[in-house]
Amino acid sequence: MRVSRGRCRLKILLKERRMKQVDLAKRTGYSEQLISNWANNRDKMSADVMFNIAFALDCKVEELYELIYE
Repeated sequence: MRVSRGRCRLKILLKERRMKQVDLAKRTGYSEQLISNWANNRDKMSADVMFNIAFALDCKVEELYELIYE
């Protein structure tokens, strides 16, 4: 079985934590534009970025994207 990333769940996670993209940008040091690109599925986060974002949101890396099992 293979697992791949589907849609980014960043908007959902931010809403659950009552945070805005700008708050995450301040917390992580990533630009608001980058965070917007990830949240709107224009770009995918690298592994390093996923670990930093997960740490900032206090979630598991696996929660950042919908997982597709093939």
